[in-house]
Amino acid sequence: MKTGIIGLPQVGKTSLFRMLTKANLSEQAYSNPREAHIGVAKVPDDRLDRLAAQYNPKKLTHAAVEYVDLGAIGQDALKESGYIGHLRQVDALAHVVRAFEDDSIPHVGAIDPLRDIKNVEFDLMVSDLGQIEKRLERVEKDLKKMRSPELEKEFDLLKRAKVHVETEKPLREMEMTPEDKKRLRGFMFLSEKPILYVLNVSESPTLGKELEAAVAKYKLTEVASRPNAGATAICGKVEAELAEMSDSDAAEFLSSYGLTESGLSRLIRTTYALLGLISFFTIGEDECRAWTIPVNTKAAQAAGAIHSDLEKHFIRAETIRWDQLLEAGSEANARAKGILRLEGKEYVVQDGDVLHIRHSG
Repeated sequence: MKTGIIGLPQVGKTSLFRMLTKANLSEQAYSNPREAHIGVAKVPDDRLDRLAAQYNPKKLTHAAVEYVDLGAIGQDALKESGYIGHLRQVDALAHVVRAFEDDSIPHVGAIDPLRDIKNVEFDLMVSDLGQIEKRLERVEKDLKKMRSPELEKEFDLLKRAKVHVETEKPLREMEMTPEDKKRLRGFMFLSEKPILYVLNVSESPTLGKELEAAVAKYKLTEVASRPNAGATAICGKVEAELAEMSDSDAAEFLSSYGLTESGLSRLIRTTYALLGLISFFTIGEDECRAWTIPVNTKAAQAAGAIHSDLEKHFIRAETIRWDQLLEAGSEANARAKGILRLEGKEYVVQDGDVLHIRHSG
């Protein structure tokens, strides 16, 4: 699952990408402002770390989120086939918004995150509207030649989408059935993608409180509460300093600001949730690992995330909540206590489940 990092010029977008993915890119790599850069960020998970401390495995594997750093967004960029092609391929958007004051970094007009969000959203919707109108013309011509129920449904859905966008509402807010979403999937509309607004705030002695209050302070509470949207805040300057520190120094540095974790950790977890993803764990002496699945995945499909053969030959899943396993001390103790359950293929896997797949393969 890919998340595209977008934003206006000079908002700290590329710095954020480098910190998230630990990408060590030279300045030359950014000589083409429209080139996309891809990196992977580990999803922090205290539950997995605590289980690993108990099992002491040879290998520890966290879940991951893929980030794509795209050039500065705007109507001109959205007319370029290369840029929009990269943007269409991502599953969600992280829109970095400037909320920091810095005279050395130019900014057009006053610092106004809500205005910037509305401007970028408008550009995304204009791009989608052009695509909808082109497709509607084509479908209308096809319907004159030969009517079919499928084509009529697509035509009605696109007309509804056109009206929705024309009222300046992004497609992620339009009510759609699973069939509707399937029909629109191939278009990869930009305003349909889930979006996370990332406020990049100024450094301050009370940064912990500032980060907590940032969404309300910059009037993003309403836009962040809309369907398939969210908001978080980071301080890019502090995150850059943290990236250079050892874990112990970083923890001390964070506590001096009244923080218990980095903004990057919170951002990665928020992205993961926005994509509609959860983690289940497999635990053992060889490896403790988090596996990524969509919310509401059934046990057999979850087994398939490990290996397709496990889904094919699935019999049962031995299941326990991560905290119950931690408390029990081992799977043998959990089994003896009767808290290790056997679940069938229709069982809906929950976030934090520890699974051991029984199969006939």
